[in-house]
Amino acid sequence: MILKRTNTPFLLLAIAILLSATVFSQVKKDKGMEEMWGETEVSLDALKNGKAKFFDESNFGMFIHWGLFSSLGGVWDDKTYYGIGEWIMNPRMAGIPVEDYKQNAKNFNPTGFDAKKIAQLAKDAGMKYIVITSKHHEGFAMFDSKVSDFNIVDATPFGRDPMHELADACHDIGLGFGFYYSHNQDWTAPGGTRGPKTDENGKEATFKDYFYNKCKPQVKEICTNYGDIDFVWFDTPGDMPKEYVVELADMVRELQPKAMMCSRVGYGLGDYASVGDMEVPTKRIEGLWETCDTNNDSWSYAWYDNNFKSPKVILGRLVETVARGGSYLFNVGPNQLGVVPEIGAEFLRETGKWLKRYPQVVYAAGASPWDYKLPWGDVTTKGNSMYLAVSNWPTDGKLYLPRLKTKIKSAKILNPEGKNQNVEFTQGKDNWVTFNVPYKAPDQLISIIEVEVNVNNDEGIIANDTALGIYPNTETVLITEFGTVSNAVQENKRWMEKFGEWKHANQVGEWEADGQITWKVNVKEAGYYYLDLAYKGTDRLVWKTTTDEGIMVQNQQAATEKYVFYNMGILEFKTPGNHTITTTLVEGDRVTASLKSIALRPIND
Repeated sequence: MILKRTNTPFLLLAIAILLSATVFSQVKKDKGMEEMWGETEVSLDALKNGKAKFFDESNFGMFIHWGLFSSLGGVWDDKTYYGIGEWIMNPRMAGIPVEDYKQNAKNFNPTGFDAKKIAQLAKDAGMKYIVITSKHHEGFAMFDSKVSDFNIVDATPFGRDPMHELADACHDIGLGFGFYYSHNQDWTAPGGTRGPKTDENGKEATFKDYFYNKCKPQVKEICTNYGDIDFVWFDTPGDMPKEYVVELADMVRELQPKAMMCSRVGYGLGDYASVGDMEVPTKRIEGLWETCDTNNDSWSYAWYDNNFKSPKVILGRLVETVARGGSYLFNVGPNQLGVVPEIGAEFLRETGKWLKRYPQVVYAAGASPWDYKLPWGDVTTKGNSMYLAVSNWPTDGKLYLPRLKTKIKSAKILNPEGKNQNVEFTQGKDNWVTFNVPYKAPDQLISIIEVEVNVNNDEGIIANDTALGIYPNTETVLITEFGTVSNAVQENKRWMEKFGEWKHANQVGEWEADGQITWKVNVKEAGYYYLDLAYKGTDRLVWKTTTDEGIMVQNQQAATEKYVFYNMGILEFKTPGNHTITTTLVEGDRVTASLKSIALRPIND
């Protein structure tokens, strides 16, 4: 997977390896979404009604990271390297010499690989397509390549083309299919980025040599030998010269005119944006986009990594992605035998059972009227309906929906057994909606309430996003992304915990003496709320939080290098309705202090 820029000691490596002109944040900031699609001379509407229709409506696909690295499982010379397994050859992990790494192919024999089982797993999980690594940064082709004998057919005892088998299996059961191909980095091909500098004869090799001797011919192979494909997923374009990217993209569009390319092809030539690794955006994004996530901590198989996401977590992140307007590409890493680890497979099957009960919540569903996740879950839409996906079911029989301007006609719980249950509700003058719900959650994973509304087709469903709701029966977390900052720096930070295992936080740092962040909120019920702050830093920090009603909470707590919630005290709202909350750093190290969010918990919760 792409390793994005970071503020940790990996900065120089990350910038050198990963600088991408088309990772979504740069597309959004520097080029604009219109230019991204405009360079292909295809409008967004045309894409959505044409070749992007399948992608736009599917919203859920399977990513597969499988390669020669899978045979190592995170181990080299009897030492375990913790981090993303597909990078084990890299100097920042095991630093395996090229020839030593190539020799490992002689022992790669994934006799347990069954393309039909993997395709069926994807279908059972409710996924609509598969994208698999045909060649990752290590340069090993997982297909029958005539261009390079460093491939699974010629270099291993396996001697078969699993990509052909998987493409056929997907086509047979009606799944979409596509290839990942690392077009810039190739650590074993002469001239490839971060690959050998000379060829086998000792002659200096250039990127041009790599591009015309291996990259372009192999991309031609995957675009001509496997029938119609739906995706060509390039990665880490870095500083790859634009003329080569254009040449590659033009060839893909000629050979596979219906195939979608993500933004990581480079230079704004993709059909949709890829927003990041292991990241579900916290704010709605316009346009066609996806986020890619993995079922545990590594993308490829690692023997020690059994930290698999539960069905509830998978579904929650899937629904959140759709609610923000995107598609969710969820990765599995088959082991050295070519088998998906059973825990991950079992959790995916449970995910699929839920999707069979509530397909309308995800497939061809639209974004939430709210830009952000709600405390109890999230919302997707379709036509005149909203689907409230409730992960944290209220224990007091009251489910609150904040600041909905559009009037509701009816509401019902979609029962897993098919016996839907009408829900009584009130929609007050403050536009808050209160649903009277059972005390027990109807679904063990995520419960669904379908809300039918009176929609003006010109306006759609309208929520008042100018003020964030503060709930009377559950904790409300206010992230810094939705606050207004002055005399401090608001930015999204990314860092590795294990190598390649990315964490993300929108935060406020570099505080000046009068720096502050202010949120506009709408309080459903007046009263007392515990105030917690999530921050990191050094030594002890003093924070002050005030409201427009003159209420102030100030306290000193310790700080560590991790974001942790600390209790500050009790904040009172004397009246319901619109208010402001302002937080500032009073004392402490202003350079290292970083505020991620604040949380308000009703006293009786």
